[in-house]
Amino acid sequence: MNLLNNSQPNHCFIHMNSTQKTMRILLLAICLVTSMTVFATDNAIDTSKLPDYSLSYNPDRDPFKDGHAAIALASKTNRRILIEVGGSWCNWCHIMDQFLTDNPDIQTRLHQAFVVLKINVSDKNDNSKFLSSFPRPLGYPHMYVAEMNGDVLLSKDTADFLVNGRYSKQKFLEFIEHWTLIKG
Repeated sequence: MNLLNNSQPNHCFIHMNSTQKTMRILLLAICLVTSMTVFATDNAIDTSKLPDYSLSYNPDRDPFKDGHAAIALASKTNRRILIEVGGSWCNWCHIMDQFLTDNPDIQTRLHQAFVVLKINVSDKNDNSKFLSSFPRPLGYPHMYVAEMNGDVLLSKDTADFLVNGRYSKQKFLEFIEHWTLIKG
């Protein structure tokens, strides 16, 4: 059978009645949405495989030890380090974490591009000795991009990712693509 010369016109879209066309379009839309959901789920990062220092702001962690481990992993995997400073007290830190959880494509791309190192700042542990050589943050969460050897390249206010008071997928992806060594 030749696709350009269909001998069975009842299967041809232009010969369908409006109900058949609507049903076919609806079925196609359902298939498309389902495949997009499966694709997004399949591409979600498996957080159980991430180092503990990438998962939370923990006041009991040693940032120097974690920093050395992040440098070793970044060198091994040819990625830069994204140092994220904040704390469990920080509302915007929770909002950003939820934004990344709700957008697994961005969360996955972030962890593909960077070794994420979360550094706690709180009353219990402000990690001032570790952070003394970094540019002072304007607010929290705050990010620093570092080379795989630990040299800081950028101090980034995460408010720059906001559009109309919400974190922007586009701004996050632009940031990731600009600073990654691994182009996606």
